[in-house]
Order: sequence, then structure tokens, then C-alpha cells
Amino acid sequence: MTLHLLKLCVGVESIADLEARRAGRRRKPPDHHVHVTRMAPRRANELLDGGSLYWVIRGRIAARQALRAIEPFVDHEGVGRCRLLLDPVLVPVLPRPFRAFQGWRYLADADRPPDLQEAGKLEMPTELRLALAALGLV
Repeated sequence: MTLHLLKLCVGVESIADLEARRAGRRRKPPDHHVHVTRMAPRRANELLDGGSLYWVIRGRIAARQALRAIEPFVDHEGVGRCRLLLDPVLVPVLPRPFRAFQGWRYLADADRPPDLQEAGKLEMPTELRLALAALGLV
């Protein structure tokens, strides 16, 4: 069964802002984006069975990146951490409100928002899509 992760994207204003911040970081290897968390997900097998990390930006689930690997490690201070290796492609999803939380949350495959391309809404400008979503029209 496929499972996904939800994570707040703190300090980021939009998907374009997240992409710009990512472009400014060097990645090794360059075809991966790495996000470090404090805790390692216990349901890693389900997450790696086609799961993604869904980013919550300004109170809305806004985009996702496919999970490639989960690597627990110990940092230089002896603290256990976890690297989430993500696909570099950031996929916009149909925005859905989601309240703030700490850490990350699991998201069942049945509850995931569809990609904008799947929903046929990719050609709509972001501001218009968000305004219509706030009104409950998309």
C-alpha cells in the first residue's frame, strides 16, 4: 500500500519560491534533492512504494516530490537524523487547505490531492487558482 508524507515548507511563499531556493543549493548527486528530518519514518517500505513528500506552503498542500530513498544517519553531534532523498522534479498539486503541524504527517494514497495536470488545471494562473480554491470553486 502506497503512503505519502506531508511536511510544512516554512518561510516559503509559493512553489516558485521553493524552486528558487532549491536552485540555489548544491546537490550531491545533482539528480537528488535531500531534505533532512529529525525522525525517521517507521513506515519506510510503504513510503518507498511510489510515495511522495507533499509540501504544505502557506496553509495549503501545494506540491509534491517523489521519494527515492530514506537514509537514517547520525550527525556530527551524535544526534539521529534522516535524509529523505527526493526526485528533483517539483509537481504542483490541486491546492488543499491544511492546518499547521510540527514535524511530518503520513498521508494515505486515497487522501492525496491530484496533480494539477491530472486535474486539468495546470494552465490556470496560480493566483486565480488559489482565489477560486478559497471560494470552493475548484
